[in-house]
Amino acid sequence: MKKILIIIVMMITSSLSLANNKHDITEFDYRFLLGDWYWFSPSDDRVESDGVHYRAMNIKFKSTYQFMLRMLKADGSVDEWVGTYDIDESSVTLFANGHPEQSHSYMLSYNQFILDGARFTKLAPENLPGNWRSSQLSGKDIHQEIEELSLSLRPDFLFSAEVSDKEGKTKQHQGVYYLEDNNIVLMYETGQHSSEFQLASDTLTLTNTDFGMEAVMLRE
Repeated sequence: MKKILIIIVMMITSSLSLANNKHDITEFDYRFLLGDWYWFSPSDDRVESDGVHYRAMNIKFKSTYQFMLRMLKADGSVDEWVGTYDIDESSVTLFANGHPEQSHSYMLSYNQFILDGARFTKLAPENLPGNWRSSQLSGKDIHQEIEELSLSLRPDFLFSAEVSDKEGKTKQHQGVYYLEDNNIVLMYETGQHSSEFQLASDTLTLTNTDFGMEAVMLRE
């Protein structure tokens, strides 16, 4: 299984990517759809579709209504579809050059995507999940009001955050997060926060240009 995971991740990182147009992903109606979804065959017998046996699949949805689908066959070769999609509350339709239109029923949560009965799981970038604590905060009024920010990002796309002010008072938020490219949105009961992020193995930099905020965070 580990070998299959390595292969499917390489399929995503080593080939063409979808267009990256900068826009506000919080305005996208199906925000939990965004990201990389993975399915693995539940048995060593593989799964057959139209006479072809598959070991794993990966599908990436973008807020620009583009998608990329890659299917790892039992013989190790990869089928790739790139195109556009339409979606409503119950079905998603895929349009790709050289392939017939495909319409599928689906169910969606923040980290699970069931497509015609096949369960896909969303995966976060390898080094993103973990516990982070601010080492530097900057921005208009930010450094005067906030003393420290801690953020816990779980691999299942749940998060918790704690903000401490200069007087030692704290405020906590819990919720879910979603990603697209270098954008991260934290959704909680009373609102949401959108940032761009840069990720190194032990450093996470969050930037919000609308508020002129930047937080450099270190892994705990």
